[in-house]
Amino acid sequence: MGANELDPLANGSNPISRFAGGLIDILDRVEYSRVRMDVVDNPVYRLRYEAYRREEFVPFNDAGIVTDDLDGTPNAFCYGIHVDGELVSSIRIHHVTSEHRKGPSIKSCRDVLDPLLDKGQSFIDPSRFTADYEASLAYPALPFLTLRIAVMATDYFSTTACLALVRREHSAFYRRVFGAIEMSDVREYPGLTFPVVLFGSNAAINLQQIYRRYPFFRSTFEEQQALFSQTDLRGFQYPIPTAAREAVEQALVDHARTVAAE
Repeated sequence: MGANELDPLANGSNPISRFAGGLIDILDRVEYSRVRMDVVDNPVYRLRYEAYRREEFVPFNDAGIVTDDLDGTPNAFCYGIHVDGELVSSIRIHHVTSEHRKGPSIKSCRDVLDPLLDKGQSFIDPSRFTADYEASLAYPALPFLTLRIAVMATDYFSTTACLALVRREHSAFYRRVFGAIEMSDVREYPGLTFPVVLFGSNAAINLQQIYRRYPFFRSTFEEQQALFSQTDLRGFQYPIPTAAREAVEQALVDHARTVAAE
């Protein structure tokens, strides 16, 4: 697929690819809810358990939930992704800074990240990406709908990079979509039965290119504020409709104005 087919601002006659347009159509039906992690019996914990049991990553437990020590850290945010009101996936992110050095990537790659944090760098560290099995079949693009939250957080918090602590076989996706580069050798993660590698997508290098190639990752400041603000906690009670279409339309208007002014 050529670059112009993926660039929403490169071709005025066909500004958005069929793939990107389809994702934006789905995002019109998507809502994100910010999850209270202190509520043990929450549907995200149960979704994790069902997904991990399906892959035999965790043993059976009577509670039917999966949680860990990182769920309760002050720099953690967790979200449910809903399509037509149904929970289809979830993701947790940590905003890792020199003051708040908690996150899954820190557990495996502290030696890599601590020197960068000492220099004032900061990161979004996504983890616990789990999906409902039927939804993953119905929506093959579910990873994009879910990881959009990590892209928004990278932008909102103005972080140096977005991390990905993943299995080697998943690395091609992060390289292709996010321009991620390898930051560590193969590592172990406590509780996992498979090795992982740390990747990172530098925001200054990749973020605007990601927006141009995959316009459905765009968002408005209002959407970001509703999801990530520490004072505006609407997301705890009310799912937030996505604003991808609004953000893309505004980007196209801004681009047209820039072209007209040149």
